[in-house]
Amino acid sequence: MDNEKAKQEKVGMADVVKSVFAAMFGVQSDKNRQRDFQQASMVPYIIVGFVFVAVFVLGLMGLVSLITPN
Repeated sequence: MDNEKAKQEKVGMADVVKSVFAAMFGVQSDKNRQRDFQQASMVPYIIVGFVFVAVFVLGLMGLVSLITPN
């Protein structure tokens, strides 16, 4: 019964973003992880993950360029 309920539960874009951020920092709850893996498509999670990594890397590059002397 719980498995069917999880499959029927749709996640919004805000839930996807929160799940990706939590997973990237290693604090994703088991309940949310299972809910995420029950979804029909992993595409939104992959896209948000790539965007997060790109923003993170560009942010680090910007920070390093600000700190290091020219």
